[in-house]
Amino acid sequence: MAQKTSGLIQRCRFLLLMILFLPHVMTSSVLSVNGKTENYILDTEPGLQESLKCAVQNHIRDEELLWYREDGRVDLKSGNKINSSSVCVSGISEDDNGITFTCKLQRNQSVSISVVLNVTFPPLLSGNDFQTAEEGSDVKLVCNVKSNPQAQMMWYKNNGILNLENHHQIQQTSEYFQLSITKVKKSDNGTYSCIANSLIETKTKDFHLIVKALQKGS
Repeated sequence: MAQKTSGLIQRCRFLLLMILFLPHVMTSSVLSVNGKTENYILDTEPGLQESLKCAVQNHIRDEELLWYREDGRVDLKSGNKINSSSVCVSGISEDDNGITFTCKLQRNQSVSISVVLNVTFPPLLSGNDFQTAEEGSDVKLVCNVKSNPQAQMMWYKNNGILNLENHHQIQQTSEYFQLSITKVKKSDNGTYSCIANSLIETKTKDFHLIVKALQKGS
């Protein structure tokens, strides 16, 4: 009788250990992307194509995988889901900079790994080429800029460094470089150049400002 009781206790202990250990076994799978097991940044350039292969490491059963681009689910073919899954990022552009791709376990989506695209490109400048203003009015020359890495910005006037006066104000964000001129004068007439200097390339965009005499009766 004692032996039966002892055997029953041992079996109970074994089952208890299995129950405690089971969740660990079920969630011990690790994901990798292109052989990396931690989140990482992928350096790339416009026009290139990148392949991201997600694989399940240490799995004890077949696992279904999910891919997300930012918060949107990526559609995968049926043969591209189990234990390993690849997505192809083609036609990479400047707009893809900072985009995150995330691979997850379908069964337990807290198990995931992410790749952030770092798209390097020279400065892209745009803005209103010509502006006409009356004397005494306020003018804003807005040079829209996109660049990675971020460019150093400067304003030139008539091919020389712009000497900032009291009625000049410069404002810069990651998206634009703005020159504000309050109460423009005839001497403000000219060509203003927005110059972006990055590690890749230096780009220039010209803005032509024409200041008209104040109309009588205005």
